[in-house]
Amino acid sequence: MNDIELTALGLSPAEERQYRSLVVDGGATVDVLAARAGLPVADVQEVLGALAKLGLAETVLADEPRWFAAPPDVALRGLLNSRRHELSVAETSVARLAAIFRSDLGQAAIGDLVEVVLGATAVRSRFLQIQRAARHEVCAFVDARPVALSGQENEAEGEALGRGVRFRVVIERSAFEAPGTVNDAVEAIESHAQVRTVDRVPTKLVVADGTVALVPLAVRGYQTAALVIRAAGLVQSLIALFESIWSSAVPIGLGAGGPIEEAAAGPDDADLAVLALMLTGLTDDAVGKQLGMSGRTVQRRLRALMDLTGSTSRMQLGWEASERGWVTRRFTGDVTRE
Repeated sequence: MNDIELTALGLSPAEERQYRSLVVDGGATVDVLAARAGLPVADVQEVLGALAKLGLAETVLADEPRWFAAPPDVALRGLLNSRRHELSVAETSVARLAAIFRSDLGQAAIGDLVEVVLGATAVRSRFLQIQRAARHEVCAFVDARPVALSGQENEAEGEALGRGVRFRVVIERSAFEAPGTVNDAVEAIESHAQVRTVDRVPTKLVVADGTVALVPLAVRGYQTAALVIRAAGLVQSLIALFESIWSSAVPIGLGAGGPIEEAAAGPDDADLAVLALMLTGLTDDAVGKQLGMSGRTVQRRLRALMDLTGSTSRMQLGWEASERGWVTRRFTGDVTRE
């Protein structure tokens, strides 16, 4: 029963537990219900009163009143419909406020069009807020110098991907030398984000829905600062910059799309990982660092793959890997094999 969650309907955790007890274990007197929950009788009486006001619990009078759960399909359906109506009204209100905000941008002060955010905590908050508010697409540049938060701390990205927001991310190659970057890329691609790499990105950048952007800012006295840009012309210029870099970036063939189908005489899971990272331009030592191998092990695996394909250079190996479909195969992430 741990998968039942009713707090979204407005029930407190205590009310949810008591209603679930009435449904699962049946009706009972207040004393019995208090014993079940391990709570004082007064606390249980207060919760039952709240459930009664919501139409979720009712009493049957007898020598000692007994409490029973109202039928879930009727009582909870009413609460669900009420909450849907409230959310619909809220969504309409948000749309109206957004329309008013956009209509005033032409006469807005510069502070409304470009906001200065100072300090790591404030920048982190605004970065997450922009992603959580995205409805269609988030475009981002990622460099090797995380400032406000790391990829592992960016829970807003997973939330947005989960509700269908499209992500396009360009990561500079040196970022893959940082611990966790490869795993972050794998998880993102597993969630259907599109990830590419280039030698260097021009700046950190996040653009949401083509309407708001976040870029870093150097401010004396603050180690971390950023600009939140809503001015349409500036945002469109940043989008053009992103599209230019995106079009020339190299797609990263990392991710986990299901079980690995091993070829009888082909590369294993670790070989695929080495190939994928080699094709991003990392050095042997950097590849080994990401995969828990020594640089010598990386070289040995690449040499074996060159022998297998008859390649005389790594460039030729990359071409052979592409032709044989190896670079489109995916690895699971557990690839450490010395």
